[in-house]
Amino acid sequence: MIGVYHPGTSLVHRAPALLKLGLLAVFVTVVAVQTSLVVLGIAAGVTALLFPLARLPFGAVWRQVAPILWVLAFVVPVQWIFSGWEAAATMAIRLLIAVALAALYTLTTPVTATLDAMQLLLRPLRRWVDADRVGLALALAIRCVPLLAEIVREVVEARKARGAEGSVVALAVPVIVRALQTADHLGEALIARGFDD
Repeated sequence: MIGVYHPGTSLVHRAPALLKLGLLAVFVTVVAVQTSLVVLGIAAGVTALLFPLARLPFGAVWRQVAPILWVLAFVVPVQWIFSGWEAAATMAIRLLIAVALAALYTLTTPVTATLDAMQLLLRPLRRWVDADRVGLALALAIRCVPLLAEIVREVVEARKARGAEGSVVALAVPVIVRALQTADHLGEALIARGFDD
């Protein structure tokens, strides 16, 4: 979900994030309980048609879907051996559809729209839950994922520049120290803006 949004003007892009989240949840649930390979094949075909409708480049879609293929390459043969080819095919199609639909959502929906949708969903619970704070927490969590990845990248590059090839601990310690320093700075910034409780 981080940094994969692909701007566009298609019908899928223009659909409200809340509607897309609802449809995603319903469709994935229906697919998860479906056992008919024919119905799953139709669902896979419908899913595949949504990508041209969204006018997404093949490369962007492939980068989102390809990782699951490596998982399936190991899991499907095992499932086939122990449960038969139908169970293996059912499991593979279900996973592919779920991952493809999640990729479609993330490629056509900005993170800010998702956060707004989550806040809207939580508004009826405002008596018990502060929707704005939950939205802020989600935004911070989403922002911290690429931030942590950047810290790891910088530490790895610094080690390579010094010619240091050490253990996992030698990598983990500077990453943890820098992550904690970043968390302290973030906490101070939030306190300065009145988010101290």
